[in-house]
Amino acid sequence: MVRFKNRYVLCEVVSEDPRCRQCIEDRVLGLAVRDAITRVHGDYGLACCSISFTVKYLNAYTGTVLLRCRKDSYRLLCSALPFVRHLESRGQRYPCFLNTLHVGGTIRTCQKFLIQYNRTQLLRLLQNCTNEEERQCIQKSLLSCSLTEEQSESGDEEDDDGTETD
Repeated sequence: MVRFKNRYVLCEVVSEDPRCRQCIEDRVLGLAVRDAITRVHGDYGLACCSISFTVKYLNAYTGTVLLRCRKDSYRLLCSALPFVRHLESRGQRYPCFLNTLHVGGTIRTCQKFLIQYNRTQLLRLLQNCTNEEERQCIQKSLLSCSLTEEQSESGDEEDDDGTETD
């Protein structure tokens, strides 16, 4: 039995139009990438990349996309990604481009990279705050979605008489 090795390409969809993220579907994105591969590398490139090409993960809110392809043809895929200039959905065209963030051998390595990438992006966002109120608003919103805050709130509940409950 032969194991086929794959590569996972982590990308983000960058667009000026906020409606673009609402229209993102894995089928639409897959067709746009296949079309770009055909334009850049022709039928040969499309045949090489189509063997195991799939959109494994798509988060329309963050614009994060995880593409899978064969190890032999991931360079063809990566070289065609900059040529994706728009996404078509429901008869409308939304201008955007795909920014390649990471190429990994497993989904897990891509997840680890994405966590680290998001941390650095959040630190940049905090450093670019213009005033203290904006900084506190961002920190509060980050803490509200963190698991440690929820666990500490649920574990430190007090009764009406001021005693802690277990």
